[in-house]
Amino acid sequence: MARLNIVLHEPEIPSNTGNIGRTCVATGARLHLIEPLGFRLNEKAIKRAGMDYWQDLDVTTYLDYEDFLKKNPGAKIYYATTKAPRIYTEAEFEDDCFIMFGKESAGIPEEILLDNQDTCIRIPMIGDIRSLNLSNSVAIVLYEALRQHHFDHMQLDGHLTKYDWK
Repeated sequence: MARLNIVLHEPEIPSNTGNIGRTCVATGARLHLIEPLGFRLNEKAIKRAGMDYWQDLDVTTYLDYEDFLKKNPGAKIYYATTKAPRIYTEAEFEDDCFIMFGKESAGIPEEILLDNQDTCIRIPMIGDIRSLNLSNSVAIVLYEALRQHHFDHMQLDGHLTKYDWK
């Protein structure tokens, strides 16, 4: 089973983190939060967005980027940024790789991106749009990584378990 890791570098908006947590639970991805966070992890906005899934989330927090690197030695990390020349669909997401997203107001710090240009990826957009919503961006890239692994641990048979279509 492919395991993927989503990393949020200094996220600021609790509802985005809650939505991303819910997406991680739905896909079996691990969530990594690099401090400082723009909220407390016990805020109602996170719990509301993550609903009753938060207790099922595999989440780890880190004091800073250096702490994250120290605790994940040799990790293959992809850095999502609007500044990357390579599109996310051109990346080959390895099992157990990490996909990092920056804070809503500023993205991933420039010095981190400069040191890791070969693994920077972007989502294509038209016009002068600054960026997509963070939780939408995570879902787009994470599902591409899962597709590359043939959704190997997910339900694909279309079987309805809870709801009837009418």
